[in-house]
Amino acid sequence: MALKRINKELQDLGRDPPANCSAGPVGDDLFHWQATIMGPDDSPYTGGVFFLNIHFPADYPFKPPKARGPRPARFTTRIYHCNINANGGICLDILKDQWSPALTISKVLLSICSLLTDPNPDDPLVPEIAQILRTDKKKHDTTAREWTHKYAM
Repeated sequence: MALKRINKELQDLGRDPPANCSAGPVGDDLFHWQATIMGPDDSPYTGGVFFLNIHFPADYPFKPPKARGPRPARFTTRIYHCNINANGGICLDILKDQWSPALTISKVLLSICSLLTDPNPDDPLVPEIAQILRTDKKKHDTTAREWTHKYAM
């Protein structure tokens, strides 16, 4: 069942890709994908190209996509963000307890893209960055832009 659903999502992504995002299998392994997110224009990540690894579990879509490690999807490009840690783990409710089989990789990618525009400092993976975001947004955005230029361009 997982393979059928993953194939359908791959076809849907090809027909109607989400804005600023793309994803597809790594080689012939339909359970391991690489995704690309372009930094949104209205964010300090503008111009950056961010890569993520996504692993589908055998019981997908009943369980969320997984990464190797504790987080469901993982950035492989370094990024300065309060909801994304140094290992690329992403803190996003739909990748944890709010997952639903009705969700698709396309919706997950759009949600991650939205997280780049609207970080959630109230549920941070990196509390230090969340604190800077809350107290000095200009400093936060400057650092995020510097990291984007250094790691994602």
